[in-house]
Amino acid sequence: MTDTAICPKFEAALNILNKRWTGLIIFQLLEGAQRFSTIESAIGISGRVLSERLKDLEKHGIVKRSVYDETPVRIEYELTEKGIALQPVLENIQTWAESWMESKPLV
Repeated sequence: MTDTAICPKFEAALNILNKRWTGLIIFQLLEGAQRFSTIESAIGISGRVLSERLKDLEKHGIVKRSVYDETPVRIEYELTEKGIALQPVLENIQTWAESWMESKPLV
């Protein structure tokens, strides 16, 4: 058997995407910039977890947070170029899921 090591960059990418809800957040943001409450209600995620995931994605340069000086203050989240580059990956996962996954979620 051939000894194949996993590329550290591949492993790092999977560690980011592997966190629960992360893929769905990115998928939701593919539609464009959105407010926190819009993402929260569209996915059905708790505010605490969404906040954690958005901070993590921002730290990794996948999501950009924009604060608009309005009354009340408006904050929107959108994908960066790095985040948008995940679109074909997520579309391929969606295609695979439609072909191979059962209708009911496994969770």
